[in-house]
Amino acid sequence: MPSLKYTPDWSFERQYAGPVCGVDEAGRGPLAGPVVAAAVIFPERRAPKGLTDSKRLSDKQREQLLTVIMQNAYVGIGISEPEEIDRINILQASLTAMKRAILDLETRPAAALIDGNKIPDIDLPCQAIVKGDARSFSIAAASIVAKVTRDRLMIRANRRFSGYDLDRHKGYPTKAHREQLVSLGASPIHRFSFNPVKAVL
Repeated sequence: MPSLKYTPDWSFERQYAGPVCGVDEAGRGPLAGPVVAAAVIFPERRAPKGLTDSKRLSDKQREQLLTVIMQNAYVGIGISEPEEIDRINILQASLTAMKRAILDLETRPAAALIDGNKIPDIDLPCQAIVKGDARSFSIAAASIVAKVTRDRLMIRANRRFSGYDLDRHKGYPTKAHREQLVSLGASPIHRFSFNPVKAVL
């Protein structure tokens, strides 16, 4: 659930001189699909109206804000596919995707603000911020970019792996998805190391 006791601002970014990126990921909990991370730098530190934690927003609001973010910020994307998730575990895959997102930025940041309590292994000052997507404008923007990017990938994946309704639940362990796993078995896009998927292999 989104945290309602915080309002994002620039207080964490102001602790550093130079460009600061916010980093967040989407897709740690699903049974299928990649984990996607995004890194966002606002060079002017001007937040789009309505920018907040992606979990507080509707699909339409996220799509609208994504357009504004892409027009006004540097954005990097990092992805870890299901095969890699199975090989190194979901935590390490999430941190790896975050590192890739930072390295994908057009400009090198002076520091990175990371949502959560872990930081990626990267030669850069990093600060982990619990509930950072509700406290930092840069991380909030990254949460939106990561969420929308991953949702689009899952909608596209639904065309290849039909029968699972990936475009609806985006790979999360809904009741319908679990039932589909039992009836259809696992597909190549599923995470074989996750217990509900293991059970049907």
